[in-house]
Amino acid sequence: MSKPKNYPPSWFSVGMDAWALAAESNMVIAMRMGALASGGPSAVKEAERMVSEKLSASMALGADLVSGKLGSSPEQIMSSSIAHYSQAVTANRKRLGWK
Repeated sequence: MSKPKNYPPSWFSVGMDAWALAAESNMVIAMRMGALASGGPSAVKEAERMVSEKLSASMALGADLVSGKLGSSPEQIMSSSIAHYSQAVTANRKRLGWK
């Protein structure tokens, strides 16, 4: 049975998505630590990229929250926020070499 498109997520599914984001984030952190530990120009570039990505993602999420794009219920807002950050984390994991 499929749920309607605007069906609010359950707190359980939000929690599971948050857990998955935390696990994937830890993989990216470990890969970035390795890249930073090697030093050199590539490490500087990665550090700059890391900071700019975090600022950009945070500002975009804030704009989406204010505009109402994240949803209207607490569950929808949390689920949308997790999905927002998951896209960036997944892109970084793939870019850093963990398919």
